[in-house]
Amino acid sequence: MAAPPLIEADVLERVLSASLAKGGEAAEVFAEDRQTSSAVLDDRRIEELAGGRERGAGIRVVVGETTGFAHTADLSEPGLLAAAEAAAAVARGGGGGTKRAALERRRPVAPREDVRLPGDVDKAIKLELLHRADEAARSAGAAITQVQVGYGDSRRRVLIATTDGVHAEDDQVRTRFGVGCVATGDTGMQTGHETVARTEGFEVFSRVAVEDLAAVAARRALSKLAAVPAPSGELPVVLAGGSGGILFHEACGHGLEADHIVKDASVYVGQVGEQVASPLVTLVDDGTVVGEWGNYGVDDEGRPAARNVLIENGVLTDYMWDWLRARKEGRASSGNGRRQSYQHLPMVRMTNTFLLAGTEDPDELVAQTPRGVYVAKLGGGQVNTATGDFVFGTSEAYLIEGGRITAPLRDFNLIGNGPEVLRRIDAVANDFAMMPGTCGKDGQSVPVGCGQATLRITGVTIGGTAA
Repeated sequence: MAAPPLIEADVLERVLSASLAKGGEAAEVFAEDRQTSSAVLDDRRIEELAGGRERGAGIRVVVGETTGFAHTADLSEPGLLAAAEAAAAVARGGGGGTKRAALERRRPVAPREDVRLPGDVDKAIKLELLHRADEAARSAGAAITQVQVGYGDSRRRVLIATTDGVHAEDDQVRTRFGVGCVATGDTGMQTGHETVARTEGFEVFSRVAVEDLAAVAARRALSKLAAVPAPSGELPVVLAGGSGGILFHEACGHGLEADHIVKDASVYVGQVGEQVASPLVTLVDDGTVVGEWGNYGVDDEGRPAARNVLIENGVLTDYMWDWLRARKEGRASSGNGRRQSYQHLPMVRMTNTFLLAGTEDPDELVAQTPRGVYVAKLGGGQVNTATGDFVFGTSEAYLIEGGRITAPLRDFNLIGNGPEVLRRIDAVANDFAMMPGTCGKDGQSVPVGCGQATLRITGVTIGGTAA
């Protein structure tokens, strides 16, 4: 049975009409009901078992170039009207009269019928997963000295109504499970991690074995015990399928968000229609990819999720747009307006951002590389969107010698420039894979997906320590 709406349509109309009556040119109500639960097993003990619920609404009123915003945990009509009045207080002059906001309700986007809502699953079953993963990680070898396992789920119901006539709802269910291991040996302590995160319910564990995640995390930590210092200088780099998606998210994706473009704070300003990457590169942002971490039915401004091709065969085709920036440019939103919660204003954000697969055999990319570095998993990084310059860490990497993957490498940094890296991609394989992530921007965090097939970059600066 479908859940009742967070706010009735007649109440929404009166709140939006009141916003316009106060001098607003456009207004929006965003209501949210989020339920979460989490558990952490550390050193074989349950260190955290938490649950929470957050419920409220944010109201935005736009007048010219000015945006007023207020949020409230009171979803009653008086509470919403008070928030609307506060948001509209930025309007200059009331304008007089009453402007009615007529809403056309879209059919709510409900979870798939096969979703097993995490809230319906007994806590004991969730905790059993933690213990199973812990035992599997420790069984990988006596050198595994610490294991931490984490579980989290959420159900987020949202409702968006605007004076443009939008009236949309979405019901987003997400489940996450991660394992971190520490291995201790002659080279000190080394770490390894593996995570699954899906916009799905508890049914994800019918396909994903937590023991397999633990085995991968433990193997990564153990392999680093024999790691050697990474070389330094510019070398070819082969990025394994899925692992390098975060690089293109950070080093290229953020520079294609319209708020950076309109502020002239991106290296990609004014380059639509120009060749900005290798012809092998087609970069897509797609919030419709079912199950991936950045998937949703509608964005946080009520616009349907969409598949947006940003770079096609190396040519920049478009940027990502939210409603506010698109409105100023006289164009449609691309469905990329996102916010962390009802307490935040939306902004342009990525969803699932990835490079399309090519046709090469991934093993051949290594075999055709006489000397270089194979990055099996990237770590965190940072980028200057105005220049495209980036620094990324690695969490699993190996030397390539004579066309073969050889010694594991100690963690090091990849240093380069996003547009330059895009131009230096000379081979793309057919083994496309995705990985989940959390994207931070201007103090807000949202779930995203990143992906690509194994590919080779002809040269990237390696910040290693080997002589």
